[in-house]
Amino acid sequence: MELYQRKQILEVIETLSSKYLQGKVRAIRLAIVSLLAGGHILLEDIPGLGKTSLALALSGILDLDFGRVQCTSDLLPSDITGLSVFDRQKSEFKFVKGPIFNNLVLVDEVNRAMPKTQSAMLEAMEERRVTVEGVTYGLPEPFLVIATQNPAEQVGTFPLPESQLDRFLITTGIGYPPPELEKQIIQRGSVRDELETIKPLLGRDKIIETSRFIRDNVKLGDLVADYIHTLIERSRNHPQVFSGISTRGGLSLAAAARAEAYLEGRDYVVPEDVQQIAVPVVAHRLILRPEFQTVRKEEVFQSLLAEIPVPMA
Repeated sequence: MELYQRKQILEVIETLSSKYLQGKVRAIRLAIVSLLAGGHILLEDIPGLGKTSLALALSGILDLDFGRVQCTSDLLPSDITGLSVFDRQKSEFKFVKGPIFNNLVLVDEVNRAMPKTQSAMLEAMEERRVTVEGVTYGLPEPFLVIATQNPAEQVGTFPLPESQLDRFLITTGIGYPPPELEKQIIQRGSVRDELETIKPLLGRDKIIETSRFIRDNVKLGDLVADYIHTLIERSRNHPQVFSGISTRGGLSLAAAARAEAYLEGRDYVVPEDVQQIAVPVVAHRLILRPEFQTVRKEEVFQSLLAEIPVPMA
């Protein structure tokens, strides 16, 4: 059985990974999962590994309106959401929309912005709307925020609070390409100019319809629901964890597992879908105890994942 638009979605992933963003198939797939599941993605890595190129390529191949916010320490919330300006001809205030009013928004180096500005994205990412001076404006569909974050060791960074990290469905890195591929990239040069001419393979209406199809038709049975609940419950009692995965984290894992099952060609979720997507979806939601701050959250959750038996149908 061929699921709705699945062939076209896989073609998008294949085209991007083979032609424009070689060596980044994992990041591309996770970005697609995030888009189909109605979430947002945070890319954590050093500058210069193709995070911006990934956002540009996705917006081009999916025919999505693209907006970009370059975060700096003097960035204001209104630089993201927009502001009201006085129209002298009409003698009234007019709302000028900010870059958040696009289908795909790249928030570059988000942890260089001040905490007040970071928090301006919360309502937009969670509620898909923006309130300015008491007036609420809806955001377009589909809506995906791709935020990039520099390592905390770099100068001028402000760590994202847990409440904002929880707004990201997926957190992942890009990583260095394999040596031979990196040599080819260096020899060939940047693909940024090529991304300007990329031809759309799928439109925004199809993305919306596909997301609804996944939500309404990809089933998550009792066994898998119990498995997800066991994962989040056990995370709260892990000896290295101060605060485990919230109910929202469980909902996010279920939504991402549905999208993963769809990409695998099934209209039902199996435990392997949960395992495949679990670490990038929930590891960043863990808050470790002070004595374990040097331990990677991914490793903690991987150990938890290995301890819990996989349910058998």
